[in-house]
Amino acid sequence: MNANQRKMVYRVLPYAILTLIGVCFLLPLLWVLVSSIDPNAMQSLKMPARFTGANYADVIASRENQRAFLIGLVMSLGQAVLLVILGLLAAYPLSRYQMKYKKPFMLTILFMTSLPITAVMVPVYQLFLSIKLYDNTFGVILFYVASALPYGIWMLKNFMDSVPSDLEEAAWVDGASVFGGLRKIIAPLMVPGICTVAIFTFSGSWGNFFVPYILLNTPEKFPASLKLYQFFGLYGMVDYGKLAAFSVLYAMPSVILYILSQRFMSKGFGLQGGTKG
Repeated sequence: MNANQRKMVYRVLPYAILTLIGVCFLLPLLWVLVSSIDPNAMQSLKMPARFTGANYADVIASRENQRAFLIGLVMSLGQAVLLVILGLLAAYPLSRYQMKYKKPFMLTILFMTSLPITAVMVPVYQLFLSIKLYDNTFGVILFYVASALPYGIWMLKNFMDSVPSDLEEAAWVDGASVFGGLRKIIAPLMVPGICTVAIFTFSGSWGNFFVPYILLNTPEKFPASLKLYQFFGLYGMVDYGKLAAFSVLYAMPSVILYILSQRFMSKGFGLQGGTKG
């Protein structure tokens, strides 16, 4: 093999490997899309003899599925709203005030963001039993908020650091309170950052299977993430067409929020323009 051939191999090989990896990820997604419109979907990927929307119609018309999606939305939206409010209140003093132990506290928060949820689920399960929050939807929301709060505080504090304090001080001169300045001056300039944090926390709880599986026991309280599990465990023969249709509908919020997150992430760190004009 001469030098030109080796150069060609080195140039083509990375693209060939990336293409192979892409195909490995694409085939399961392709199976989901094709099976969702196949009236006789099977485990294997095949081109359907005819296309149908009956799988989507049946999934959407099911009251159990509607309830599962609604519960999932309530949990995820409730977590996002509570996290943003509590995160802003906690990030404000960390961003605006000089405190003696601020750096160790921020490093502790950073460490807490890396803790796996599975490491704390056993004591959390015992705690929820003792305080009567087991099998409680609101209890799951509280745990979602508590587990995501370190990440939210860290991110919101960084976003708040980029908001000029001069604007807030000018509002104080005009008679605004601390909370008024936070609500009327800082928060509007942090909208891209707030949306970024809310989107990522929503996506994390929307796709979370493990936490509601441990902390909920009543099937009527299961969110959409647990409904997927029921397709395999409770109904005998799996209806792959409906399962695929449910999976596509379940993935739509994450896809939409991913697109929005790309938009907001590109704007989120450009808050220095608040003093322009």
